[in-house]
Amino acid sequence: MAHDDDSQALDRAYQPSPGLGVAVSDPVQNPGLPPHRERMTDKDPRAEKAAVRTVYTLFYLSLAGSIWAVAAYMLFPIESGALIDIRQNNLFIGLGIALALLALGIGAIHWSKALMSDKEHVELRHPTRGKDSTREAAIKAFADANEESGFGRRTMIRNSLFAAIVASIIPGVTLFRGLAPHSTPDDPTKGDPVALLKHTMWDEGMRLVRDPDGTPIRAADVTLGSAFHVIPEDLAELGHDEGYLEEKAKAIVLMMRLRPEQLIEAEDRKDWSYDGIVAYSKVCTHVGCPVALYEQQTHHLLCPCHQSQFDVTDHAKVIFGPAARPLPQLPITVDDEGYLIARSDFTEPVGPSFWERH
Repeated sequence: MAHDDDSQALDRAYQPSPGLGVAVSDPVQNPGLPPHRERMTDKDPRAEKAAVRTVYTLFYLSLAGSIWAVAAYMLFPIESGALIDIRQNNLFIGLGIALALLALGIGAIHWSKALMSDKEHVELRHPTRGKDSTREAAIKAFADANEESGFGRRTMIRNSLFAAIVASIIPGVTLFRGLAPHSTPDDPTKGDPVALLKHTMWDEGMRLVRDPDGTPIRAADVTLGSAFHVIPEDLAELGHDEGYLEEKAKAIVLMMRLRPEQLIEAEDRKDWSYDGIVAYSKVCTHVGCPVALYEQQTHHLLCPCHQSQFDVTDHAKVIFGPAARPLPQLPITVDDEGYLIARSDFTEPVGPSFWERH
């Protein structure tokens, strides 16, 4: 009996209140499109002409920015090595490219807002079967778009747009010139990557010193499992305007000490280490990132850029990653005072493997 009373109470709770009108059968009416508001360029021919002039002026301004970026690259050559040239090169090239892309974007937006057709269109969904009628409709759609945008008849806008787009690519192409060798009649090998990377500041008898303070390193101070960031002793005497950074980028070395019995050494390289101390170039042979992460337990060197790994116990050969060849080894020994010195320069070019090597 109680169950029946509960059911009736639930039925009464779900009955709509007499004061509420519920019209569940009436569909939602389509409000339609809002009334079209004409722009000033639609009503005033002078405003339309002014908008056209604004658009192609922006496109030509973009063209000028691209040309200026190329001119700045030549006016302030980074090959000079002068710090002021490098800074101005970056500043003015960046300003030129920014102006080219910004003016191109603003011009395109202004064109679409002020000149292209802004009438509302309703596109009904229907199946497309690739019939002739469909092809004709597609051609008509392109023709209508051309007519509404004015692309075909507004030649100044069209031509200036083409010129700006083509010119915007030129600064990027021009900057690739900085990767090419720059030889001179007096020095045909100048800029040749093979010649530049084959020789560093390391020489026979040059001491290994700590980077960056230049403190000489005694072999007795290099403990098992330790790693030292090393540069040539003479590097500290160079000023920044004398090629300090360029020479350091080629000569940087990472030195480690292992147990002598852990080293796998070729016969012609047995005298390249000293009592388990080995030194290898820090410049990764993939794209030149600094290989500076040493795993003490596994004796692996890790490049943080693309995760190439090198085995210190076996001539720093590649055991993982995209690097194509082992790290160049610096032959070392000690002098009469027990300081570590180089036996010679690297016997092969340092740096990335994508440079052509002979």
